Amino acid sequence: MQRRSLLRHLSLTMLPIIPLAATAQGNTPTPALHTAAKQGDVAAVRKLLSEGASLEARDSTGATALLVATHANQIEAAKALIDAGADVNAKDQISDSPYLYAGARGHLEILKMTLAHGADLKSTNRYGGTALIPAAERGHVETVRTLIEAGVDLDHVNRLGWTALLEAIVLSDGGERHQQIVRLLVNAGANVNLADGAGVTPLQHARERGYSYKAIEAIISSAPAR
Repeated sequence: MQRRSLLRHLSLTMLPIIPLAATAQGNTPTPALHTAAKQGDVAAVRKLLSEGASLEARDSTGATALLVATHANQIEAAKALIDAGADVNAKDQISDSPYLYAGARGHLEILKMTLAHGADLKSTNRYGGTALIPAAERGHVETVRTLIEAGVDLDHVNRLGWTALLEAIVLSDGGERHQQIVRLLVNAGANVNLADGAGVTPLQHARERGYSYKAIEAIISSAPAR
């Protein structure tokens, strides 16, 4: 009986907390610059900036207007913000930045703009990976090529214990796009002997995955991999 009364008391005590928190979050205003950036309204973006809107203002997720434009792949809006001096490395609450997000999602034009305006190639996402690693995993061939040419670390290891080369094998279907990416990484000098946390090398992963990975296996085998 005492336990039932205690549980009822606790539930009544907690009731006001949840709606208040939800209400507070729901009432967080979205800056006008963010709305214009998301919609790709370049004229509005420029007008708001001329009126003194803050380039680095954050929304409820910690995103800047430039990151919002990058999410929506609004190239011209992103260009207007970058030209105005927006920080291409500014991270939100989950450690995404315009540079990292553009790389991960294959938003190539925005990625190139971030690279031309001070992108931090050593910057890492919430998984401890550089922009190259998710780009390789998701099969963004031209993005991978662009990041390699920019000088990103080919052999950076994320918190999962994987490099870009490993993710291009382990998290792919072995198809043409990932074959191209593996070839790009190998030709650029990625360490083909760098194993994952369990000691399994890229070549071993390719062999374990069977026939559909024969092309990737051949690419790696042509390098000094054992």
